Amino acid sequence: QGGGSAVIDMENMDDTSGSSFEDMGEMHQRMKEEEEEEAEGEAGAGEEEDGEFLGMKGLRGQLGRQVADQMWQGGKRQASRAFSLYANIDILRPYFDVEPVQVRARLLESMIPVKMINFPQKIAGELYGPLMLVFTLVAILLHGMKTSDTIIREGTLMGTAIGTCFGYWLGVSSFMYFLAYLCNAQITMVQMLSLLGYGLFGHCITLFVTYNIHFHSLFYIFWLVVGGLSTLRMVAVLVSRTVGHTQRLILCGTLAALHMLFLLYLHFAYHKVVEGILDTLEGPNMPPFQRVARDIPVVSSAVLNTTAKAIALTL
Repeated sequence: QGGGSAVIDMENMDDTSGSSFEDMGEMHQRMKEEEEEEAEGEAGAGEEEDGEFLGMKGLRGQLGRQVADQMWQGGKRQASRAFSLYANIDILRPYFDVEPVQVRARLLESMIPVKMINFPQKIAGELYGPLMLVFTLVAILLHGMKTSDTIIREGTLMGTAIGTCFGYWLGVSSFMYFLAYLCNAQITMVQMLSLLGYGLFGHCITLFVTYNIHFHSLFYIFWLVVGGLSTLRMVAVLVSRTVGHTQRLILCGTLAALHMLFLLYLHFAYHKVVEGILDTLEGPNMPPFQRVARDIPVVSSAVLNTTAKAIALTL
């Protein structure tokens, strides 16, 4: 019995040891599985973190694009508002809002020099009258081309007349405004344009009369009287708005010389200069095309005679 009990104990021991080894293997297997699950969990968490990081980057990119679009739209609105502001015709309306009676009164005043130069004289800040006077001067120049001996080609040469008149008005006004700024004269660019534009009224009268009545003595009389009165009006206004004798002499002397010499140029040299420019561009004047009778060649006459003789013999 003692031996049998020993064998049973050994078998129980062997079963216990076997079950313990199996338990160790299962525990090891479970540990591996848990490690693999933890590794997969960490990998999944890493992918989720990467996805969240990429999502943050995408969100930041969208915000950046939205901010850039808003800035672009804001700049575009400001630019369009600025362009529409300068393109709006309402800005120019105050400079052309004038009654015909006021224009007529200012035309008459442009020929009457002012006497009071101790305080600044008033200058009309409108451009309707000066603009109409410039266009009138253009029409008078074209009329002078037709009534003079100038050979007109390419229509009426309106472009040359417009360029000359507007070039003088805008160019001399800009130059005098710059000179007035240097001489510390109290005048704006619009006032200078208005002053010089109304000063062309004397030029229009002088040229219109002398283009129709061709006497040089009459021109010199109108040049001194009419042109001189309009020039004295501008000079007196500038003197009233300038401080200092030297500044007055420089400013008024320059304006008077340019205004009077421009009238001499329009009367004596303008048509010749235009004709010289056309000769340079197109060559000298060509005589007009005339139709002349052509001589019948000898061969043609011989053929006609032979044909006539053949017809006579046939008949």
